[in-house]
Formats: sequence, structure tokens, C-alpha cells
Amino acid sequence: MANKDQEFVEYVVKAFVDYPDDVKSDRKIDEMGVLIELTVNPQDMGKIIGKEGRTAKALRTLLRVLGAKSNARINLKITEPEGGRETRETKEEEAPKEEKEEKKEEKDTTDLPKLEV
Repeated sequence: MANKDQEFVEYVVKAFVDYPDDVKSDRKIDEMGVLIELTVNPQDMGKIIGKEGRTAKALRTLLRVLGAKSNARINLKITEPEGGRETRETKEEEAPKEEKEEKKEEKDTTDLPKLEV
């Protein structure tokens, strides 16, 4: 099976990303099986992962089928590029205090009329 699994991953991923020249994969073999590490352009990460991880899951499923053919376990690791995603926590830390206070004021419901039951 040599590198057919790695070639398969690169072929499929290059077909639907915006920057196919930035697609790189590395294949490692250990006691757990074959590990393919995939690296793409930061702007293509959303396409590789897909909604709720569906695209990545589909790729892993296809690799499992490909591995079953040769009685091997193939895993896919999608490496996050440098400067990739921004976490929600870092965005909140960068927000000025005034904006945070404004958000709190918006939630104040004391001016709303009371409903009689």
C-alpha cells in the first residue's frame, strides 16, 4: 500500500481547497498504525474541517476503508497552522472594558413593563 493513502489524502484535499499548492502531508508509521499529518493554508482550514467537522470525519472514514483493504489502521491529523484561529477567550481579553460594560447594560431589563397574569 506504500504511500497510496498519503497520495489519496493529498489528491482529495487539493480538489476542494483554494490554495492547493499549500497542501502538505507527512506519513509516519508506528505500533499504532499509520499517521498522516495534513497541513493546509490557514484560510482553507474551514473547508478541511467542514460544518461540525463533517468533512474531516468523511476523510477519516474513507481512510479507514482504505486501511481495511490492507489490514492497516490509518489515522488523519489535521495540524493547525501558525496564527490560525482566534479563540473566544483571546477576543474577550482584547475587548476594551467600556465595550464589556455596554454589553452588561444592554441586558438590564428593569425598564420593561411588567406583565400581569
